[in-house]
Amino acid sequence: MTPANRTPVRVGVFGLLGSGNLGNDGSLEAVLGYLRAEHPEAVVDALCGGPEAVTTRFGIPATRLHWYRGEYRTASRAGAIAAKGLGKLVDVFRTAAWVRRHDVVIVPGMGVLEATLPLRPWGFPYSLFLLCASGRLLRTRVALVSVGAATIGNRPTRALVRWSGRLAAYRSYRDAQSRDAMRAMGVDTARDEVYPDLAFALPTPRASGPDKLSVPSARPGPVCVGVMDFHGGNDDRARAEEIYRRYLDGTIRFVRTLAEEGRPVRLLTGDQCDATVVAAILDAVDSPLVTAAEPSSLADLMKEMAAADTVVAIRYHNLICALKTGTPVLALCYAAKSDSLMAEMGLGAYCHPAREVDADRLLEQFRELEKRSAELRQTLTERNLAAARRLEHQFNSLTTTLFPATDHAPTLRKAP
Repeated sequence: MTPANRTPVRVGVFGLLGSGNLGNDGSLEAVLGYLRAEHPEAVVDALCGGPEAVTTRFGIPATRLHWYRGEYRTASRAGAIAAKGLGKLVDVFRTAAWVRRHDVVIVPGMGVLEATLPLRPWGFPYSLFLLCASGRLLRTRVALVSVGAATIGNRPTRALVRWSGRLAAYRSYRDAQSRDAMRAMGVDTARDEVYPDLAFALPTPRASGPDKLSVPSARPGPVCVGVMDFHGGNDDRARAEEIYRRYLDGTIRFVRTLAEEGRPVRLLTGDQCDATVVAAILDAVDSPLVTAAEPSSLADLMKEMAAADTVVAIRYHNLICALKTGTPVLALCYAAKSDSLMAEMGLGAYCHPAREVDADRLLEQFRELEKRSAELRQTLTERNLAAARRLEHQFNSLTTTLFPATDHAPTLRKAP
């Protein structure tokens, strides 16, 4: 209950939310769960990529991140280029006006400080810089919560990310290498903490059927294969099509082999753009054993994975969903964050390079993984309990830092 003489805290959430990426929306869901449980008096709204989707799903008011509606379309004509440039100027004032209305702004998870996928400096890095600069100027606390970071080669992008980190009032990272990357890019991380990804705070669905920890299956069960429209990262633009073709061909060979062995295969996505990959696999592997799901949330993904014997996945949050349900997973890794996550959860031996998919080696690793299934499920149970405890500690820290009690001065540290 909010005392009668106290104004409710105004909390904003910021990011590429509601834009079709299930991982991003899962991070938002976790933060909203924390706010509703611990700060039910808070008034919450969003500045995001898909405001209509955020309002419909999460029930909070939302504002479009960019003034120019064609922000995510390539501008080739003079009029579109001019409109996009004007939009960058208008967004300075729109972002500041939105930030000014809040006491706290939370950037919930996501890889907002990395460029492991194709990224232009004047896109999201610019938007994040405007947010953090506005927060510092207008004395609104901006918190980067369990975010991902990676050392960035492109100088303009690196500068924007570095200054966003420096200007934020609170920073925590989803793995140690993210903190190391920010330190390497010139941010003082001495008081920054590392916590698990926010998706580990979401509820975990129970698998239907017998307990797979104690009851061995009489016959091999379904395999979930998480796919991605993967063309490499910022540094791979020159060979993006080659990377995509190798990834797709290797995945098709893997899925076809499983189907020929009589294994049901369930194809899963993590973003709307992945649908083209699903279609290509279904077209190449003509088998009734290969089907596709249409998940609309991380909860949907977890339900699929909880029912599977094994998961093979590439998207970071697909990996998290498998790990959180305790399902052994083989990771196709396109960035160090995936290797780090797998090692942290005790599955570091089951990583495969996404840029160099070798179907034969992938099948070999898959069979090794399945032989150790019972042992690995027990390991994941223990690691998930530890992750939950760490996230509870983070939420307590957020309450202390971002929502100080009225009878003492705010304890928020100043970021350098």
